[in-house]
Amino acid sequence: QVQLVESGGGLVQAGGSLRLSCVASGVIFSNYAMGWFRQAPGKEREFVATISGDTWSTIHSNSVKGRFTISRDNANNTAYLQMNSLKPEDTAVYYCAAKERTLTQKENEYNYWGQGTQVTVSS
Repeated sequence: QVQLVESGGGLVQAGGSLRLSCVASGVIFSNYAMGWFRQAPGKEREFVATISGDTWSTIHSNSVKGRFTISRDNANNTAYLQMNSLKPEDTAVYYCAAKERTLTQKENEYNYWGQGTQVTVSS
């Protein structure tokens, strides 16, 4: 059974940093692309970043490019989202997701999802 568990969310002031983690179990982790998505109150869930299984390829959304960095540690079945220079508009529930093979920004192509972790950025 595939399970994704996020952690690392919390309350931070604008300009601060957080690192989210997503630990996967029940999969051959390196066979899966990992993605991060977020959903703010009253808004649809949106793509944040994705990384290929071999770690060589990444895509970041324009809204986070230059501030957030996705990475992964295949030896420890963990994906990360380093978030710097946080803004109030980054406030959302952040979800990690997994899909086999190639990375994608398309939410509906991810097969497995975590429960989400809340990130709140105060002004």
